[in-house]
Amino acid sequence: MQKQNFPKIIIALLLALCLPAGAARAGLGAVRDSIKEELAEIGENLKEIPDKVNSMMPRPDFKLLVKQAGPAVVNISTERTTVTRQSPFFFGPDLFRGHPFFDDDDMNEFFGPWGGRSQPQQKRRQSSMGSGFIISPDGYLVTNNHVVEGAEIIRVNFKGATDKDDAYEAEVIGADKETDLALLKIKTSKDLPYISFGDSDALEVGEWVVAIGNPFGLDNTVTAGILSAKFRNIGSNTLVRFLQTDASINPGNSGGPLLNMDGEVIGINTAIAAQGQGIGFAIPSTLAGKIIDDLKANRKVSRGWLGVSIQNIDASTAKALGLPKTSGALIGGLIAGQPAEKAGIEPGDVILEINGKEIANADELLRTIADMKPQDTVNITLWRDGKTLDKKITLAERGSETSGPGDEAPIIEKNTNPLGLQLRPLNAQEAARLRLPANEGGLLILQVDPDKLAAKAGIQRGDVIMAVGRIYVKDVETFNRQVRSISEKQGAVMLQMNRNGQRFIRSIDLSEK
Repeated sequence: MQKQNFPKIIIALLLALCLPAGAARAGLGAVRDSIKEELAEIGENLKEIPDKVNSMMPRPDFKLLVKQAGPAVVNISTERTTVTRQSPFFFGPDLFRGHPFFDDDDMNEFFGPWGGRSQPQQKRRQSSMGSGFIISPDGYLVTNNHVVEGAEIIRVNFKGATDKDDAYEAEVIGADKETDLALLKIKTSKDLPYISFGDSDALEVGEWVVAIGNPFGLDNTVTAGILSAKFRNIGSNTLVRFLQTDASINPGNSGGPLLNMDGEVIGINTAIAAQGQGIGFAIPSTLAGKIIDDLKANRKVSRGWLGVSIQNIDASTAKALGLPKTSGALIGGLIAGQPAEKAGIEPGDVILEINGKEIANADELLRTIADMKPQDTVNITLWRDGKTLDKKITLAERGSETSGPGDEAPIIEKNTNPLGLQLRPLNAQEAARLRLPANEGGLLILQVDPDKLAAKAGIQRGDVIMAVGRIYVKDVETFNRQVRSISEKQGAVMLQMNRNGQRFIRSIDLSEK
């Protein structure tokens, strides 16, 4: 409502009050009509405000950013030889190989010459494409490991150059499968355009980001969006907590940069949600920068290693262990001769802190230890038998030590326990095939009642129960006795298990029905 109209309305109201009743009513009606007109005018003016405000707001302009960063983004094409094998059967011994129920030699004998491994191998040439970006004028560039893994030839093309004759051949300086990063190098006599890493930790959700890459081979494609989320866990990669963006990312974008508005790399585009739209994931630059520095200096990444298998703490496990809350990382098993075993850590221990830093879950423990170097000494706070315990451990180097699977012998006897499990003791041959110490014993699970608590906890036929709590069990009677004793004291039971040679822990809340 305009200011000059207020006096008119007030005067009209005063005059209407001074007039006789009939005239007053007529005067008030005129005032009411005038007010309605003024309010309608105000409503129309308010409708225009959002458009006027939007027109005054600055809009993101990516032109300069793309001109500066685009020339450093490259197309990576690879060639590799793949081997295929054909069999007249839809299955063969490879389907069963390594399974505890089957012996490899027996399977090879059964399938004979049609068993898959003895089939003639057929070789074929396979090519693929991805993206990357130059990080130094002398030709170092970054991409995803999966773009170049196994490649025999790696070609790098700059913007506008798509032919093999225009390509540079690249050498893999180093690669890290665990974070899916690779560092390449091309030979050049001139300075190349490059882009630098920024600080992904400083980026906030909702900020603009730009992706540049070569989706489906379309050279130097630019898309924009916002940072949708941080610290995403996807798939089985526990060392990387990804950035999520709605900037369009497609096959061929892998290895390309995700840029902030300053033209700095804050992520390496790596994955997409196949069943969704506008959901892409990038490796944060704060992690990638460290990995690339290691690869450049040492051609590999060295990580700390405890030598344990770990699990998260659920409510049943916390109850069974007397933990006040469901944080920490539960030790499910130990690898012989590795730092944790040497330091006296035991299955069933819970790691609560590393160097005074609280550990929320198993993934955080893995990342914390992996960020350290071999031979680093760490202070670990454990939970054992209802109290905390401190240990000092010197880390080894993270490798690929794993326990192998074994075979299973025929069923010879069975017994049923209160959890809905049919059990029998392992024999010496079974223990050897599962690579279990002879003195530990163990009970083989023959059947699992689907309506009982063990099934609800994810326990399966063929699993082996090694211990109840910290007490190793070699016969069904001891097992049942320990379950009853613990259930009366704590209301939940923790089982140390073995599945195909892998140690883990399951906890069962016995108060559930």
